[in-house]
Amino acid sequence: MIKINMFSSAESVPGQGVGSAYRELINLLKSHFADTMAIRINKLSRSDISHYHTIDFWFYLSTFLPGRGRKIGYVHFLPETLEGSILLHWPVKNIFYWYVMAFYKRMDHLVVVNPTFIDKLVELGVKRENVTYIPNFVTKEQFHQLPATQKQTLRVEHGFAQDDFIILGVGQIQERKGVFDFIELAKANPQWQFVWVGGFSFGSITAGYDELKVVVEHPPANLSFPGIVDRKIINEYYNLASVFLLPSFAELFPMSALEAFSTGTPTVLRDLELYQAIIAGYYLPAVDRTAMQSALEQIATDPALQEKLSVEALAASERYSADNVAEIWDGFYREQAKKG
Repeated sequence: MIKINMFSSAESVPGQGVGSAYRELINLLKSHFADTMAIRINKLSRSDISHYHTIDFWFYLSTFLPGRGRKIGYVHFLPETLEGSILLHWPVKNIFYWYVMAFYKRMDHLVVVNPTFIDKLVELGVKRENVTYIPNFVTKEQFHQLPATQKQTLRVEHGFAQDDFIILGVGQIQERKGVFDFIELAKANPQWQFVWVGGFSFGSITAGYDELKVVVEHPPANLSFPGIVDRKIINEYYNLASVFLLPSFAELFPMSALEAFSTGTPTVLRDLELYQAIIAGYYLPAVDRTAMQSALEQIATDPALQEKLSVEALAASERYSADNVAEIWDGFYREQAKKG
């Protein structure tokens, strides 16, 4: 029995992809390995592995205590990926960015959710052999495709017409997520319906907060912001949507894209190098807002393309299924426990 202490505050702020990834992993391990892994949450009991999901300062201090076993750090972001998410001014920003890397370097091993981050960590002083890529995933129990009749019912319940072309965005409302492009697309296309599910998880220090807050409170008639909603409700939004659009400028492995894939929702993503390494071929890429407009027009007028993108989305969800990723985590934890 491998004793694993999980350290996380990811769920203390609702609406974060980090929190979703953390909850999915905990549920996965408890369902697949109840007989071989003893999982404890935020406990300082002796363990074979201490897995740190967030970089809280008291978590950092705990790494100096005895009985931690192998210290594993989950890399959900690097200093550069925080640009456009939160507003930090010098010298606070410099101190915080230094702390992020100090935390990672305290770990015996790091796990990244995107392989392109391995080289970036090496450049920042981490040994390549101390970094492993394990992808994110979502479970079909939580995110899944609903029958056509139920999708029709959901449209009525959420105030949409059956023939509405609905573009869905999901994530924190911030500059990095490309929400300004999403808003401009809504303004330019009054014939379509736009919905952005998410909120200001970082409050007033969110990049672009003042300007975005005005739009959220007074959106165009065809744009709605339902806020941070329960995961079951998010599944409903994916299913009633005609297309999922994530115009984000920087991501590691977006949980929202995996969630959309799992529901078979045609997906358009900003054409980022980060995506090309992990999910190329499963979505329609768009380099900028003009290209997004073109992609949405294609999908809106081409039923064959809609079906093709839906099939590709479901294929991606199988590749990153819970069972496949469970095997990777099992092998990883066993290997790390032997080194403890």
